Amino acid sequence: MKLTVRRIGNSLGVIVPRKALKDWGLREGDSLELTAGGIGPRWQRSGHAQLDGLKRAISVEVISRFRPEEIRSKSRENLERWREAGVWCSAYDEWSEIVTSGDDARLYAAMVGKTDQANRLRQSMPYVGMLSKDVLESLREKAAA
Repeated sequence: MKLTVRRIGNSLGVIVPRKALKDWGLREGDSLELTAGGIGPRWQRSGHAQLDGLKRAISVEVISRFRPEEIRSKSRENLERWREAGVWCSAYDEWSEIVTSGDDARLYAAMVGKTDQANRLRQSMPYVGMLSKDVLESLREKAAA
């Protein structure tokens, strides 16, 4: 992806597209790191395996802190909001089916399973927003170590 250096106030900067930020799981106030190899989240340096591990760790943390009903409720809320905003992908159809099924085992399998399908689904987690920024930062630091 090509980023253009632009004038921003009295400085120069780049605008990172929303899709990239979403793919990285970043929000306003989060940090990016600039290295000779590129720009991205600190935890991104080791590639896909590290990101997959981080997404699984986030899911494990959500499961440890919230009941399945709470996870389903937040997931349904996010999915509905994304549908209304026109931000939808095929994984959200799968997640919608999972969270409305009422099957805890199926929900947990998608959240922390080690299958290719579970890993793919975790790349589009509908239960975002359940953990605080501090918890997420701690998980990112552990993943980067």
